[in-house]
Amino acid sequence: MNKPPYKVPSMQEIADLPWNGYNVVSTFSGCGGSCLGFKMAGFKVLWANEFIPAAQDTYRANHKGTILDTRDIRKVQASEILDAIGLSKGQLDVFEGSPPCASFSTAGKREAGWGKVKKYSDSCQRTDDLFFEYARLLNDLQPKVFIAENVSGLVKGTAKGYFLLILKALKDCGYNVAAKVLDAQWLGVPQARKRLIFIGVRNDLGINPVHPSPCSFQYTVRDAFMGLPDDGPSFEKYKLFQHWKECPPSGSHPRLINLKRLRWGAPANTICQTWGNGTAAITHPDKPLYPSIAQLKRIGGFPDDFELRGTFGQQWERIGRAVPPVMACAIAKSIRDDILNKLNDNQGIER
Repeated sequence: MNKPPYKVPSMQEIADLPWNGYNVVSTFSGCGGSCLGFKMAGFKVLWANEFIPAAQDTYRANHKGTILDTRDIRKVQASEILDAIGLSKGQLDVFEGSPPCASFSTAGKREAGWGKVKKYSDSCQRTDDLFFEYARLLNDLQPKVFIAENVSGLVKGTAKGYFLLILKALKDCGYNVAAKVLDAQWLGVPQARKRLIFIGVRNDLGINPVHPSPCSFQYTVRDAFMGLPDDGPSFEKYKLFQHWKECPPSGSHPRLINLKRLRWGAPANTICQTWGNGTAAITHPDKPLYPSIAQLKRIGGFPDDFELRGTFGQQWERIGRAVPPVMACAIAKSIRDDILNKLNDNQGIER
């Protein structure tokens, strides 16, 4: 079938969407990629939590109607969230979050860092226990539905033990839980980005969790870059340039696994979280250039007018850590249509 042109709605177009009647609380919100995806599906995001200052700056710039709590999640109590949003336990529609996942990524040191405080973004903290903080709040909030996101590496190798512990913790909160690895490139995003998505529905509601169905088409780097200038930073004066010349067009370097030329006719490779002049990363398909921020927003599923704050590297990191809004929107629509709307239909509630 013919695919529609690639276009992410503008921030104003998203703001003008009618409210679908459902509310969201977000944790580990980053720059607000998943929050924006829920807004694209008509949800109202009432409250969010983000600990990293640079991410907070970008979140505030784009989500002015949402309460932003900046404390360490370990200090946040569910009663405080409910007081802030004016709801009682059990009334919230959706609780979502993306606990930091570097400890489980196959690109990192994995179990070598478990249980340790280490550098994370602009801070130092332990990250492998944060999913259990998410479960603590889930248990005390008792929303109708939850969604939690993590890297696909959580179900691989020795990390499977953590996965089983996390799954049990989520189920023990009183939820019917399904976990599935989804790839953003099959959900309308021009980027290959696999993420493990937990979706849970409270047991007393009697509805099974549902993940979105994949698209029948993919968007490519060519689709994403359409109409944008090639004005990203050059690395021609760095040693990386020699490695880049050894990298086959539309392929990966034989030794530097993080050095990848984007391919015009395929979705982009996963945007990594770190960047620095002269270091390996995804590059322009034909030129010794990193993608520009405008190009990164396109392959990250963000609106062109989404406002990123900070240095080039901090802006790159925000996109690299975010759930692509277009992917989050697909998940949010599935929760809206296949769970919450059905729940209301079963209860005879008019929408």
